[in-house]
Amino acid sequence: MTKYEEIRQNAAPELERLNARIHARLTSDNALMDTIVRSHLRTQGKQIRPLVVILCANMFGKVTDKVLAAAASVELLHNASLIHDDVVDESKLRRGAATINAVWDNHIAVLVGDFFTSSALREATETADMRIISTISNLGRLLSLGELSQIDTARSHTFDEKAYFNNIDKKTASLFVACARMGCYASGVSDEHTETLAEFGRLLGLCFQIRDDIFDYYPADKVGKPTGNDLREGKVTLPLLHVLLKNDAPEREEMTRLLQNDTLSDAEILRLQAYARDNGGIDYAFDRMTALRHEAAALLAGLPCSDASEALLGILDYIIARDH
Repeated sequence: MTKYEEIRQNAAPELERLNARIHARLTSDNALMDTIVRSHLRTQGKQIRPLVVILCANMFGKVTDKVLAAAASVELLHNASLIHDDVVDESKLRRGAATINAVWDNHIAVLVGDFFTSSALREATETADMRIISTISNLGRLLSLGELSQIDTARSHTFDEKAYFNNIDKKTASLFVACARMGCYASGVSDEHTETLAEFGRLLGLCFQIRDDIFDYYPADKVGKPTGNDLREGKVTLPLLHVLLKNDAPEREEMTRLLQNDTLSDAEILRLQAYARDNGGIDYAFDRMTALRHEAAALLAGLPCSDASEALLGILDYIIARDH
């Protein structure tokens, strides 16, 4: 059993209550919607985000219905963003199963994503806490702006590490910041501890996206899912970005010119992936995650030690070490 599986097992009662709540919220009198929702929920992910909500709350209090409503709100909004992303990216598979847009069509997938979004907001209102409602509402805004910023950076061929971190701060880290805040708000945590855990969430989210980006620089058969998609969309992420910004990198100008093309062949994608790997891009990305992990661990060290705080650090270590 991995450390993350152990963490999930310890939180199994809370996760069971959470999933029962999500199923109840998504139940409707529309037969088609119920069919699609049931199919979608059968392939749910690792539920890292709601688990962060639960653990942040559990550090200082019990996991109440208010905590679970906050966790459900985050998980529903996250799922809504994935459903909409699959439409935008024309993805046919997610977690090894056919996407909603692949089975039904884009029109229905967008409507289902909207249904998840409204369900997320309804769960937030169940907490009767304006801080939680405000957090989840602002989160949707940040996720959209992060995606648009990334698209704009790709289209303008902007190779800038600061811009990269600004983008992933909005499109990924903001979600984990929201998880930490909502867990703290739901459990009555002090403002000081809430800010500390929110910053921990931000660092965890940055590591999550960097690790995800690293996967894109390996052949699909090594990762077990399609790779190179960011490069196909013109998105240059940290491993390749670091190499392109090195003045002494071999073939730097040629690779930069190659990335100006609107479309890249499979052979060009493989070449760019190898270029990032062979010139220290992957090592640099792991070094950045290690530095972020040290910052995050120092934050937790300043809080009361508990099983929940150890589990949060365990989740961060799992995110950095995961192989898919």
